[in-house]
Amino acid sequence: MARPTSHPVKPAPPKAKPRDPMASGARDAAQNRSASHNYFILEKYEAGVALRGSEVKSIREGKANLRDAYGLIKDGEAFLLNAHIGAYSHASYNNHEALRTRKLLLHQEEIRKLTGKTQQKGLTLIPTRLYFRNGRVKCELAVARGKQDWDKRETERRREADKEARAAIARSRKA
Repeated sequence: MARPTSHPVKPAPPKAKPRDPMASGARDAAQNRSASHNYFILEKYEAGVALRGSEVKSIREGKANLRDAYGLIKDGEAFLLNAHIGAYSHASYNNHEALRTRKLLLHQEEIRKLTGKTQQKGLTLIPTRLYFRNGRVKCELAVARGKQDWDKRETERRREADKEARAAIARSRKA
């Protein structure tokens, strides 16, 4: 039998709702998964992205796609082209354009380095992911070289061999 209490018991205060993992930076807002399949990634850079308010809210909803996107350096400025950010569901008549060209925010020294690298034959700028850092949208740009079909097959063979080796090690440990 439970003992009666002499003082009133306060209910526990409601717990704070956990923050969205995408907004807190724990999870990527968008990833370009085909980038590592179609390109050899040589170097990576972090760049800010100049966005409108409805674009940021749309990215938080997970409506960004980097599949056909690429970076371009023109007149000493960096731009992100063909990045699709879908319309924000609660925006009014002044919603953003889905495929507009967006400016990338980089230091002048980084832009000079990227200009030199992209002028080399076969190198290009590919956005690999969009993510939040301290409430701001960041884009990870990669300097990349395109793969030929035989390169893609070789990568697939190597990945498959590594997977089989890990499975064999796991089986030997289990036995």
